[in-house]
Amino acid sequence: MNQMIRFVRQLSGRLQSNDDTSLTDPNQIAYIRSLQREVKQKDILNIPFDQLKVVVVDMETTGFNPYRGDRILSIGAVKMCGEQIFEKDTFYSYVYSDEGLPEEIQKLTGITKEQLVTAPPIHDVLKKFYQFVKSDTLVAHHASHEKQFMRHANWAVLKTNFPHRIIDTSFLTQIVEPEAGLTTLDEYCVYYGISIEQRHHALHDAMAAAKLWSEGIRRVQQLGYAHLHDVYSYLVKRNQSKSHY
Repeated sequence: MNQMIRFVRQLSGRLQSNDDTSLTDPNQIAYIRSLQREVKQKDILNIPFDQLKVVVVDMETTGFNPYRGDRILSIGAVKMCGEQIFEKDTFYSYVYSDEGLPEEIQKLTGITKEQLVTAPPIHDVLKKFYQFVKSDTLVAHHASHEKQFMRHANWAVLKTNFPHRIIDTSFLTQIVEPEAGLTTLDEYCVYYGISIEQRHHALHDAMAAAKLWSEGIRRVQQLGYAHLHDVYSYLVKRNQSKSHY
């Protein structure tokens, strides 16, 4: 497969289409499908970085594998355009559960069962989340985590595909700091001097990831990259050159 096509597909959170008539919320399904059409029509690769609108998202979950029973506890998100973070334009919600939390997860996140039993159910959270995001591209740190949980939740609840593209912050940071050897959000925040008000809180972590994305946008522009297409073209060439060794 052409490497550029592979990179573009990595932007997509969509699953293969699968018709299913057992849908419980036709209005929500129609809305999701309209988002899918809008997302597909957007040529985000060629939008100048200073005009690129994204929503940076983070989740707290009980683990790393939704297909083995791990579940979403909370979702946080903040809107951006270019380097600008709209700190007052945010989304945050717990997700209903009547199950107990592992002690280590409760200590890590500060989330309690009492907060979850009074939270809205996942289908309501997804509805409000999509209304907040609309057709904007999503960004996350270690985006594969958010992607697989959103894919699972979307299919389990709505029997439809996750409609949005989602980009990992590393697509910029691996260009601006390729030799830094950084992995975790904590490491990046220390390196760039980014403060996190409350670690392992979905909204505060999303805000920190937004600051990281903003720093990446600023630095790739300084290096002469105008849009995501420039970034992916460079990554393709770099990977091709590595494969020759």
